[in-house]
Amino acid sequence: MDILILGVGNILYRDEAIGVKTVLALKEAYEFPSNVSLLDGGTLGLGLMDTLMGCDLAIIVDAVKSGHEPGTLYKLEGDDLRKSMSFSDSMHQTDLVDTLIFCDLAGKRPDCFVFGMEPLDYETLDTEMSPVMRENMPRLMDAVLKELTQIGVSYSKK
Repeated sequence: MDILILGVGNILYRDEAIGVKTVLALKEAYEFPSNVSLLDGGTLGLGLMDTLMGCDLAIIVDAVKSGHEPGTLYKLEGDDLRKSMSFSDSMHQTDLVDTLIFCDLAGKRPDCFVFGMEPLDYETLDTEMSPVMRENMPRLMDAVLKELTQIGVSYSKK
């Protein structure tokens, strides 16, 4: 099974960068088997279609605005994933939903879910995340690693 761990977000807008920065931190700290790819998807949206169609499982890491306490961790999957995205819970809902719909239409939509975190500040132009996001990013990393372990993927610390 080919697995894609995809960080999305705009690194120029403070906490919106949590998905990208989490995936980059995972890539820097761990070794993964050859069937696991880690990618900074930034704000590519439909530009990710080929990449998504090339995997069997996509673990998307993103900022998720749902009105809870900043730093709240989410796992969105199945019907909840589509419902949440279509109701604008993801900061990139339009691009991700459109991309997944086009993957469906092309006949190769991967299984996918989102690990996300509630941002504090996603509007300030700043490349540094807020302290609450920096403090909670290890929890987001651990959630992704735990999921990999549960599906039988082994990894090692560098």
